[in-house]
Amino acid sequence: MNEDDVRRRAYAMPLTSPAFPLGPYRFYNREYLIITYRTDPAKLRDLVPEPLQIDEPHVKFEFIRMADSTGFGDYTESGQVIPVSFDGRKGGYTHCMFLDDHPPIAGGRELWGFPKKLAKPVLRHDIDTLLGTLDYGSVRIATGTMGYKHKVADHDTVLASMRTPTWLIKIIPHVDGTARICELVEYYLEDIDLKGAWTGPAALDLASHALAPVAELPVLEIISATHIVADLTLGLGKVVHDYLA
Repeated sequence: MNEDDVRRRAYAMPLTSPAFPLGPYRFYNREYLIITYRTDPAKLRDLVPEPLQIDEPHVKFEFIRMADSTGFGDYTESGQVIPVSFDGRKGGYTHCMFLDDHPPIAGGRELWGFPKKLAKPVLRHDIDTLLGTLDYGSVRIATGTMGYKHKVADHDTVLASMRTPTWLIKIIPHVDGTARICELVEYYLEDIDLKGAWTGPAALDLASHALAPVAELPVLEIISATHIVADLTLGLGKVVHDYLA
């Protein structure tokens, strides 16, 4: 293999057997449970990096079922997204993510900078309840529940929220352990086909864990809950701020 071959093939590791294929990455019947809650504003300020700005002390805890995704397969994901603004535009900052499938962990971290860790999230229907759970190892660190399809949500409002930008911190270390890349990345969901959206009563319980500290943003009040089913494409991102420049 000559140097031109290396450059041509080097989009992901390992070189001769990449952990994930090239995109685009299309998701079919992607199902969300999103519980928005009020938290401690001081704790948010400690965790949200500049130049992102906090508008309200809210957090979105998400459980996402992805049973059919091109290149990544069948998996489930969970984590916290913080509503923020950047250059006057509102969107979300992905604070943490936990999932059960290696290709989207590797691809998410290497391409976009998603803060992904291996864990065991579940999203399922439990009789009259939509149930989301998140286990880190053998420890249950999150349980979210919502009344199943109690009320149809406003289609245009939900679609508009899905079209807002999301920001991530992409970190790639140098061989000496220092940061070689440290960037604020922006991406969008694309080609969204919203198949259904509902609201209902919800509850969320978080538990402390040293390596999965979701409870460091405590639940003070449930604001809303949304259940969404959609087809969509995960768009590739762009760098909007370089912390090492």
